[in-house]
Amino acid sequence: MEIDEIIQQRMQKLNNLKTKGITIYAKAYSERLEIGRLLVDFKEAEEVCIAGRIMAKRLHGKVIFLDLRDATGKIQLYFKADILGEGKFSIIEDLDIGDFIAVKGQTFRTHSGEPTVKVEDYYILVKSLRPLPEKWHGLKDIELRYRQRYLDLIANEQTKTVFVLRSQVIKSIRSFLDKRGFLEVETPMMQDIPGGASGRPFKTHHNEYDRDLYLRIAPELYLKRLLVGGLDKVYEINRSFRNEGVSSRHNPEFTMLEVYCAYADYQDMMQLCQDLIIIVAEEVLGKIQFSYQGRTVDLRPPWQRRSFAQMVKERFDILPIDEPEVMLKKLQDKGFAKGLSRLSRSQVAKLIEDILEQDMSANPVFVEDYFTNLCPLAKTKPDNPLISERFELYIAGIELANAYSELNDPIEQRRRFQQEIKELPAEEKRVLDEDYIMALEYGMPPAGGLGIGIDRLAMLLTDQASIRDVILFPLLKPLG
Repeated sequence: MEIDEIIQQRMQKLNNLKTKGITIYAKAYSERLEIGRLLVDFKEAEEVCIAGRIMAKRLHGKVIFLDLRDATGKIQLYFKADILGEGKFSIIEDLDIGDFIAVKGQTFRTHSGEPTVKVEDYYILVKSLRPLPEKWHGLKDIELRYRQRYLDLIANEQTKTVFVLRSQVIKSIRSFLDKRGFLEVETPMMQDIPGGASGRPFKTHHNEYDRDLYLRIAPELYLKRLLVGGLDKVYEINRSFRNEGVSSRHNPEFTMLEVYCAYADYQDMMQLCQDLIIIVAEEVLGKIQFSYQGRTVDLRPPWQRRSFAQMVKERFDILPIDEPEVMLKKLQDKGFAKGLSRLSRSQVAKLIEDILEQDMSANPVFVEDYFTNLCPLAKTKPDNPLISERFELYIAGIELANAYSELNDPIEQRRRFQQEIKELPAEEKRVLDEDYIMALEYGMPPAGGLGIGIDRLAMLLTDQASIRDVILFPLLKPLG
């Protein structure tokens, strides 16, 4: 049957119900008992009130069985004409899979032992005018799952499990940081000058002030202003935006955790990062050894440490003193980055990291010793100004975290910003953030900063191959 015919049939059923004086879409039914709780504490001969969506309908003459589901579970309903009366029983013919109803009745177990509610009265809450995915074998069309996530959540129990777990990850992160004395804060999502990371921003316009603004690419510079102001331990679980490509690990709108701690450095952030991820995995999964896309991940410390400078020297003969065009030429000589011309240092670094990701083990690896000219916001090592105090964390080949000892020298920070702006492509040109430099001139304590990709961490802990599978509503190409 065509979809239009099904909708017309359901519209007719809705009209039939209204003709019989039944009010639809009106009652809330807040007195309901959650089905999951009912099943956990199931007792026979107990009077209950429950509500949910009809998931299946089985007719047996003067007896009808329905499966009812809410967010917590599913249970069988038993309708009998002798109990409800012919009038109330006949109305069930106008109910469809997908409709929401509330019922009152008594619990019992069938001969096969299945928990069931013998319905003594019921109320129709919502009429579903469109059919749900065919036969409940699950919504298989990946593009449709992303575009109509509400259907995906209805049809695929695993999808709901993923997003429940993602929520638990964020809750666990908050608990971890709160217990350690960090203060959760909020910083602007619209900024005059996009900063704190490399990336092309989304641009918007504020009519009242007649000024252009940018959706933030990172909250970093505002969070460090708070360190200047005397808030020594802060974090933000933030939404950030980058007007760039879409892939299995990139979405233009994404969620990050950023943490800053005064009087700390990148080594402290390394320990904090390791402790946080281990505890989150223990609380959410109940274990720190698990599978990701067929690879076994073991979070037991100590975590491996590798040198970025050493890896790129051995693999590509790239040195920290090399100019971007030299780095690119060496990559191309090794068969990578073919067809590319001039790139910024950060773009060259991203190419290198994407290549090196393929060599990472499944277990956690801290990659340190990044070139200073790739890290405009990080301190340099005291014994080697060409290398910064920075690390990135990789697990199962996924870049999960980035951290460094924060540069707090305003004179050096100005020089690096000027150099960074000079090297940016024309379409990404921006002005220097004088207010941030002024803040540093008032004095920022030595500090360590850490960023963790929440979406990617959720991918890892839920064993999902694509970032789209852990974002409820990912950005998609327009239809047609």
